Amino acid sequence: MTKTTNTGSQSKQQPSVLENLRPLIVDVAVPLGSYYFFKGAFGMSTFAALAWSSVVPAVRTVWSVVKERRVNGLAALILVVNVVGLALSFVSGDPRLMLAKDGAVSSTVGIGILVSVALGKPMMTAGLKPFLVKGDTAREAAWERLASGTAAGSAEFLRKERVFSVIWGLVLSAECVARVVGAYTIPVDTMVWLGSVFMVVAITLGMVVCGGAAAEPMAHLITDEAKHREAAQEQEQELAIAA
Repeated sequence: MTKTTNTGSQSKQQPSVLENLRPLIVDVAVPLGSYYFFKGAFGMSTFAALAWSSVVPAVRTVWSVVKERRVNGLAALILVVNVVGLALSFVSGDPRLMLAKDGAVSSTVGIGILVSVALGKPMMTAGLKPFLVKGDTAREAAWERLASGTAAGSAEFLRKERVFSVIWGLVLSAECVARVVGAYTIPVDTMVWLGSVFMVVAITLGMVVCGGAAAEPMAHLITDEAKHREAAQEQEQELAIAA
């Protein structure tokens, strides 16, 4: 009866899909989406669109430093991307160069992710964790044990965690290369809309590859660790009763 009650309690505490997506929506989708919205719907210049789309990541970065005493990695990275874009917006006159510089967004994000892996703090983990723990306290605890290196599957878990971010870093860097090559080899009118296709393909590819190579194995490791801890706790209870 106790186990049934706990499970029901945990399921009620599970956040919605929107809550799981919130870190990526606020830190990535809103800034990037607003850039293209301001530029396309309102006809703003590249400089103006980048400046306005920098508001959310700037506020998020300052808030995390002042209130949370830490730097929000994704928000800070997007802010850097926009600053780079603002600097590059002064380069004008060559339509192909203007198309090629759009790859600065992908390249900066991709390089930032790869650097975070090299520093031992994979940046994409923040967006992955909510999907895998699903608001379940047992899975949350299992994640923490695996991430801290104290669980049996920690080595494999940490390796897959790095793989997840590495794949995203490589995919986004490849998308940048594709944009630059396309800007100088494909007709300008075609490349204007093809650039968006490159982005959609890159994101789709990243999700598919990361799912099979990292996210799914990590989910299995979390499930196994949670079951192992539950079994151990039940055994301890049985021994306590027997004693």
